[in-house]
Amino acid sequence: MGGFGRYLAAALAARIASEGMGMAVVLLALERTGSAAHGAFVLTAWLAPHVLAAPLAGAAAARTRRPRLFHVGALAGFTAAVAALTVLLGRAPTPLVLAVAVLGGACGPMVTGGLSSLVTGLVAAGPGRDRAYGWDAATYNAAAVTAPAAVGLVAALGSAGPAMAALAASGTLAAALAATLPYEDPGAGRAAGAPRAGPGAGLHALWRVRELRAVTSATTLAFVGIGSLTTTSVLLAAELGSPGAGGVLMTAFAVGALAGSLTLGRITSVAPGRLARWALAGTGAALAAAALAPSFAPSVAVTAVLFAVAGVCDGPLLTATLRIRSEHAPDGARTQVFTLGAGLKLTAASVGAAVVGLVADAPAAALLTGIAALLLAAALLHVLVAPRGPRPAAGALTAPSAAAATAPAGRRTPGGP
Repeated sequence: MGGFGRYLAAALAARIASEGMGMAVVLLALERTGSAAHGAFVLTAWLAPHVLAAPLAGAAAARTRRPRLFHVGALAGFTAAVAALTVLLGRAPTPLVLAVAVLGGACGPMVTGGLSSLVTGLVAAGPGRDRAYGWDAATYNAAAVTAPAAVGLVAALGSAGPAMAALAASGTLAAALAATLPYEDPGAGRAAGAPRAGPGAGLHALWRVRELRAVTSATTLAFVGIGSLTTTSVLLAAELGSPGAGGVLMTAFAVGALAGSLTLGRITSVAPGRLARWALAGTGAALAAAALAPSFAPSVAVTAVLFAVAGVCDGPLLTATLRIRSEHAPDGARTQVFTLGAGLKLTAASVGAAVVGLVADAPAAALLTGIAALLLAAALLHVLVAPRGPRPAAGALTAPSAAAATAPAGRRTPGGP
């Protein structure tokens, strides 16, 4: 298996462990304590550190002299936390369980954006790298489809403990595969004697480089809506007379997203910014249609088809986002840009989930319409923020100072960073 093939296997294994945690933690808490709320608190502790740890993890990855040890260590820490929660949840004092969850969550940014930042060093610049990001995005969508289903199946056949143990095993496999990957010298792109990027370099780049600012602001706004989609799908299914069909709707969305990332996401002839706008607008339009469908065809099957269409439209969004980050992130802050972007999206999704919980008494169609409106607004926001006209030639953009280490690198070659 080639280097990129091993990377995909490692990324899929790591993201299966990550995607399965939400369901597994709640099921294990319910099984051992009788309270799903206890699981929700642990899950909150797991997710909360992501946005705070993201810039620190990215800066540490950029500064380390042993990138293999750092990446494998982060995956091992993530896995160790999953294994520890398997043993401790419901048995050990709550403060200890929450502390373990916080430590494991702090490794989370390296499972998402941190891993994706490695693609630049594994695949040469050009259309091949753009397609590689399509495959990388597919690992997220494949994990979103398979992980909850696998956790639910193992828990149904046995208990939630073995399901958590399976996630820990998946994380162990990811760490073992990551140890075999080739790694770039994080300082290879720096000029001789130039200082390394500081912890704020990623945030500075996300704000200063318009392409990065556009896609980050648009996807962050969109994920406020995406984060509330799971709860809304359950409420919508209940209104359609099938309370248990919320999972069917989300599975349809996830399967559609996987199909979209493997097909539309591999289109390299379309500029990634334009692809991102189309993806946001298409997803919003499909979800708006799903919100209207119960008025004309009150059927779970019809709604599921529209959710699948929304997923297909959403599939290319992550691919486009990864391509934009790769093309425009400064060399010294690339990992920070990837981890911070992922952390902001996850935080936005958490906010969306909390907001929909506060307004859960509203009609589900109205909630879904609001989600669609957020996605359409995100597409418009990208149009307003993204730069217009021809892109500057390589080298046209310069850093304000060497110490900042955050000058936008620009698009260095056609089709690649």
